[in-house]
Amino acid sequence: MTAHALPSLKIVALGGGHGLSASLRALKKITPHLIAIVGVSDNGGSSGRLREEFSVIPPGDLRMALTALCDEETEGRMWADVLQHRFSGAGPLQGHALGNLLITALWQKQGDVVAGLDAVCRLLHAQGRVLPLAMQPLDVVADVEFEGGGVQQVFGQISVARTLGKVVDVRLEPADAQMCPETMEAIAQADVIVMGPGSWYTSVINHLVLPEMARALRESSARKLLIANLCAQTGETSGYSLAAHVDSIAAHGRDLRFNAVFIEQELAEKDVETAAQRLGAEVVSAHIADSSNPQVHNPAALAQVLARYLSTEVCD
Repeated sequence: MTAHALPSLKIVALGGGHGLSASLRALKKITPHLIAIVGVSDNGGSSGRLREEFSVIPPGDLRMALTALCDEETEGRMWADVLQHRFSGAGPLQGHALGNLLITALWQKQGDVVAGLDAVCRLLHAQGRVLPLAMQPLDVVADVEFEGGGVQQVFGQISVARTLGKVVDVRLEPADAQMCPETMEAIAQADVIVMGPGSWYTSVINHLVLPEMARALRESSARKLLIANLCAQTGETSGYSLAAHVDSIAAHGRDLRFNAVFIEQELAEKDVETAAQRLGAEVVSAHIADSSNPQVHNPAALAQVLARYLSTEVCD
């Protein structure tokens, strides 16, 4: 943990993929009471194949969150690297990540999604816990406006992420999916809820459009923080400004209020303040991008900024 650690805070992070991994690597420096809530709508690659073949929730983003939480000082790091191993070749294992296979095997053996994920946490000496957004696979469905003005429905996370049009609206199906009970409990008990960064519509906003989750977030008394992306993503957010990213959260979160929006100082623009105000949030601007790759967050820098902000909030 950092010198600014706040070990009593219960923090819940929402997202998926590489964006959630970055925030988890930062947040685990602040508190051991960390829970990642991961979307379950991935329908591509190894996860999509396992989802289709075994009727399980897609394990890939869950695996990435688990490895992000592993203990860097123990053999957990070794096991994390093993779980990330992806098979090459031309056989039936080609493209599968070993961790996806392990997680799926645990689910089949134990018959319990959460117990299987907790078992991997123990294997990795993980600092925290990983839970699914829902107990069944979900599908992202978007209304996309294409050049010329026509709006079409695009189905599936991979298709939405790669769309060449402008996402007008997004939803998850089935809308009445059963939420993971432990996920709902984590939201209710959280002191802080963190959203972003990540694929904006398919990994971040998707948490806001499942009705039961949206209601739980609105009713939560936790401080809510949004970590903005460092760049637009080819496909679902092509051409988006930083303010447009924040505005899309306001549009889909409706009455959900945030306390702060964290942005890279080099990307600051005046419209962001106005967009953040629509969320009820202040803007926290700091150097949080990685110096060697400005399109990804630096976990150590992000941890310092978050801890400093939360320390001030706790003192106030």
